[in-house]
Amino acid sequence: MLGERICSMRTSLGWSQVELAKRLGVAKQTVSNWENDNIQPSIEMLIRISMLLGVSTDYLLGLDAAPRISVEGLSPNFVAHLLLLIEDYKAK
Repeated sequence: MLGERICSMRTSLGWSQVELAKRLGVAKQTVSNWENDNIQPSIEMLIRISMLLGVSTDYLLGLDAAPRISVEGLSPNFVAHLLLLIEDYKAK
């Protein structure tokens, strides 16, 4: 589940394994091993991955069915705009 979700979020952002690895300061092979469920990231790295991908650790671990997007640091007006965009997409 974890590897699948990392891969899914990474590709949805248009990033290669190399790009994700660079952003996290790990080797490309490490990302590949995570995505293939050969190894698991440390708790600290899991937190870094979730923050970078903008989802909760619960989502990555399969404890939450829907990804959550962090809006921390955004202005209330920008958050309101994002919510309107989300509602527009749901209506389609």
